[in-house]
Amino acid sequence: MPDGPLDVTASYNDLLRRGDAPPGSTWGLFDPASERGMADLAGPEQVLAAASLVRTGEVVNLDHGLAAFDPPMARARQAPRHTIVAGHPQSRDDSLDFFLQASSQVDGLRHRRAQDWGFYDGHADAQIAVGSPTLGVQRWAERPVVGRGVLLDVAAARADLGAPLDHARGEVLEVDDLEAAARRQDVAVEPGDLVLVHTGWASWYLALDRKARTEVRDRRCATGFAQRRALPRWLWDHRVALFATDTFAVERLPVVPDTEFAGSAVDDAGMMHQELIASLGMPLGELWRLDALATACAQDQRWHCLVVVKPLHLEGGVGSPANATALR
Repeated sequence: MPDGPLDVTASYNDLLRRGDAPPGSTWGLFDPASERGMADLAGPEQVLAAASLVRTGEVVNLDHGLAAFDPPMARARQAPRHTIVAGHPQSRDDSLDFFLQASSQVDGLRHRRAQDWGFYDGHADAQIAVGSPTLGVQRWAERPVVGRGVLLDVAAARADLGAPLDHARGEVLEVDDLEAAARRQDVAVEPGDLVLVHTGWASWYLALDRKARTEVRDRRCATGFAQRRALPRWLWDHRVALFATDTFAVERLPVVPDTEFAGSAVDDAGMMHQELIASLGMPLGELWRLDALATACAQDQRWHCLVVVKPLHLEGGVGSPANATALR
């Protein structure tokens, strides 16, 4: 265990040596009252700097429609059911019955617990209940996640290398892919950045007919990052405030055979979500709509923009539609 208390300047190796919390965790490093995890890295200074990046006034939506992924990739989720009612001929109201994580979303800090430790910052299971605000997604609605968005176009970088992504087989991505995209674009990820990774997976899936989508879902096969310690290390070393991709789960499914988390994520076959959400406290974006932003960035070679993420103000919510917007 490291000597003395840790703070946000600690190295990832220091985090791995912790004995008072899950190895590799940021527990206790941020204001415990905020319950926002690494989103706290995008503070007023970062917001002001990001605001200065707005030059053309172009606004880019980063969300797919709530019903876009039908059937949803997660077997337990269903497409929304929208109902419109009329109190009288001149009036309409509506209701929506839907899974909050079936389309473009952010995983909240309630979404995954650390095996043998509990939820982020050591919160007990009993606190993660309807009616309790603890770690709820409303923390990122009360104070939205806003900062400099950095688009890393992994799809374009791989194509340039002559190894285009093959989503039909579910590509395994590595941290080297992030670094290659950053070099190609001549950009550097800075503390407090919101990193958006474009792979083209979501648009590939949405272009399939319903039968093919169902086959992909049944195979549970999706492009994503390998379950290796290298990704949480990269995110912490760069002090990333939010990490989002246009893939189903951020990480590759099925889990890679040599996952480094087989012992610490037994219930989900060695997935990495507990390292990213429960340990790091990372706001994790999935199924984001990034094609239009990638095209705009490539056209003028500006890969930075102001990004605003305001989830639903649902007290105690586990996750939420992203409600994400890029302003250029």
